[in-house]
Amino acid sequence: MLKGAGAAGLTIGIAGCSGNGGGNGNGDDTATATDGDGTATATDGDMSGGVDVLNVIGYPEDGNTLFRDYYSLSDGSEDIIVPDGLRDGALQSNVGNPMDNVVGTAPAAGGPAQEAFTSLYQNEYDDSPGVFTAQSYDSAAIGILANAAAGENSGSAVRDQMRNIANPGGMEVTPDNFLEGVEAAANGEDINYQGASSDTNFNEAGDPANAAYAIWGFTGDGETETTEVLNFQGGSPDGAGSSADSSPGGFGRSISIGILLPETGNLASVGQEMINAAEIPVAQVNESDLDLEVSAQVEDTNTDPNTGIQAANSLVNAGVPFVCGTASSGVNVPVSQQAFIPNEVVGCSPSSTALSVSNLDDNDFIFRTAPSDFLQGRVMAQVASERLGGETAATLYVNNDYGQQLSNRFAEVFEEEFGGTITGQIAYNQNESSYTSVIQEALGGN
Repeated sequence: MLKGAGAAGLTIGIAGCSGNGGGNGNGDDTATATDGDGTATATDGDMSGGVDVLNVIGYPEDGNTLFRDYYSLSDGSEDIIVPDGLRDGALQSNVGNPMDNVVGTAPAAGGPAQEAFTSLYQNEYDDSPGVFTAQSYDSAAIGILANAAAGENSGSAVRDQMRNIANPGGMEVTPDNFLEGVEAAANGEDINYQGASSDTNFNEAGDPANAAYAIWGFTGDGETETTEVLNFQGGSPDGAGSSADSSPGGFGRSISIGILLPETGNLASVGQEMINAAEIPVAQVNESDLDLEVSAQVEDTNTDPNTGIQAANSLVNAGVPFVCGTASSGVNVPVSQQAFIPNEVVGCSPSSTALSVSNLDDNDFIFRTAPSDFLQGRVMAQVASERLGGETAATLYVNNDYGQQLSNRFAEVFEEEFGGTITGQIAYNQNESSYTSVIQEALGGN
């Protein structure tokens, strides 16, 4: 059975109460607030009062320094909204502040099989799953199912089975009956994987057609807590997309997958849990009596493009046809362009969300189980306006594709759909010893 995917309009439902390079998307390197003489506004002492909402986009390692500098300049009267990149409970203790004025958004585990995955993770690791763990499980599970359906360790053959096993039609497969699904796929039967993070229907770009977002905050005890969930439908899985007409399947063979995620670097705080989740479907097959085995090779990106490319090439050289990874968009885009696409390896990221991933000239080799920031930018703008009551906002974003594109999308929606005013979009570089000047620039926006 042929299954395709296509893009469609955006519809929204709400559950609950309500790389590198900078730029503001307007032709300038950065957008700054200035006095009449053209210099950035800055004052000694408290900088509060310039904006209602500050949108901070980045990663925990830099967030430690950035938020320490912020609280030394401000009394915290601004509301701050952050995305999934800064969802790290340790941030609060590292900064030494309750961070009560911070509200976060993040792709949530909102799929039909969320509870089944949670039980699997808790049984395996005696711990609760973290951010992007559901997406990681789904990515690895889909890679195994597509390979079983393809019947060979070929990137192009696996690619052509991705929508066959994930999109509607056929036997429904979840983490609960995953082994039955692998057996059916290897028998050449039509299956429909229903994931932990979403229903994992891929649209034309290889992105999830549906997604859920968590609204979260810091709890005060080194944890974060979800307070609301917003559900989005971002397109139809019906339409164009590369898919095979049949599934050859086959038993008595080894399925090869790669896991390319950050054990070190800026995203190390979430990377190990993501790896743990990706290894669960591997263990499910290897501990079963199926006449199949899964060989999984794990590589560390160090949350760094160059390291990520080297690690990806190690997987390519090992003949891996499918990779669960990478995590950050600043790594995923160059890895896809320089390793996966030219070598016809399927990459399926569980957490790379930048809009540029959807626009890659990828010959349909790049997928993701995490939704695009096209959706998250809207979620953040909606929360900033409707929940936080913000009328003026500035963004302070990490200087890469992920930061710039999410900043631009937030600003666009905040102004055009919610009638707010963006006073500035300010880029900052990673691994700086101080972020005082860019924080002053953002807070002095009025």
